[in-house]
Amino acid sequence: MNRILAASLFGLSLATSSLAYAEPVKIGVITTLSGGGAGLGIDMRDAFTLAIKQSGNKDVELVIEDDAQKPELAVQIAEKMIQGDKVDLMTGIIWSNLAMAVVPNTVAQDVIYLSPNAGPSALAGTNCNANYFNVAYQNDNFHEGMGEYANKDYKNSFILAPNYPAGKDALTGFKRFYKGSLAGEVYTQVGQTDYAAEIAQIRASGADSVYFFLPGGMGIAFMKQYAQSGVGIPVMGPGFSFDQDVLPAVGDAALGVKNSASWSPDLDNEASKAFVESFKAEYNRLPSVYAAQSWDTANLILSALSKASVKDKDAFRAALKAADFKSVRGTFAFNKNQHPIQNIYVREVVKDGDMLTNKIVATAFENHKDVYADQCGL
Repeated sequence: MNRILAASLFGLSLATSSLAYAEPVKIGVITTLSGGGAGLGIDMRDAFTLAIKQSGNKDVELVIEDDAQKPELAVQIAEKMIQGDKVDLMTGIIWSNLAMAVVPNTVAQDVIYLSPNAGPSALAGTNCNANYFNVAYQNDNFHEGMGEYANKDYKNSFILAPNYPAGKDALTGFKRFYKGSLAGEVYTQVGQTDYAAEIAQIRASGADSVYFFLPGGMGIAFMKQYAQSGVGIPVMGPGFSFDQDVLPAVGDAALGVKNSASWSPDLDNEASKAFVESFKAEYNRLPSVYAAQSWDTANLILSALSKASVKDKDAFRAALKAADFKSVRGTFAFNKNQHPIQNIYVREVVKDGDMLTNKIVATAFENHKDVYADQCGL
């Protein structure tokens, strides 16, 4: 376990600098720092800690632990943080199956949880909760964007994703807006690294395109094997499958691939430019979508801390809901279910010098809302 006390001001702060409530605040961060999904959690942690560091808020303490992508371990850590560490807020979980294991019990104990990534549909509709804020997206959203964009060029897509909540939400979201036929629909194992059988299915399917959601090491393994197979059918994916955490490992096989996200390193607003610059300066790498969402999560928390005491739950929730911070996504607002209303962009993998990255080539949706909000009673 790491305990990090926020350091003195470093560089440009994107958070509110004048703190109305100077009081100790303890934030529990449960994320994936080991195993095949570690790159995602490391980006989450690094962006979050950098935002706190740059804020100059010395009253914020982070308690950071590794869930190793294991739901049972995440549950144990959450209970220890709530009962033992007495955290005021919690965040950090990357994977939807871990979020489903942790979030309901956390919010039931009147602890506010802010998601920097996982957005399972089960928490967006009838099971929404006043103590649950999703700062990233609802799981379907990026996939909805690519489903809409795919209609421009494709009529018979083969789709695949891991068999866990985010994977099911992914393909549901894609199908919601995609108007063509499906050459196949496959759910793989979580953590799978051998995709020979699935690639053989794709080859034989008659598909004119492939849409896949395989985050972290799964996507790296799939793309390497797909490129080696010579199948050659165009691929698409959400930003998670073609982001900075995977592109260096995938290599040139990703060039030209279209993918969807709420943010891209070339997004043209001052908050995003400053974020990319400071993240690169601190860590010597480009930030991913996971990092951008985490940065926004930290700055949302800091903005709320400047307006209300974390001990006054009603006032603090209201301050969070107001979302009065400079988001790297530009305009940011919460829907009634406390999930974002935001643009979804289509990006293309390109080379910037010797480095693979993404550039925005289209906007799939403006001010997009998830379909589950109307089921939420908040």
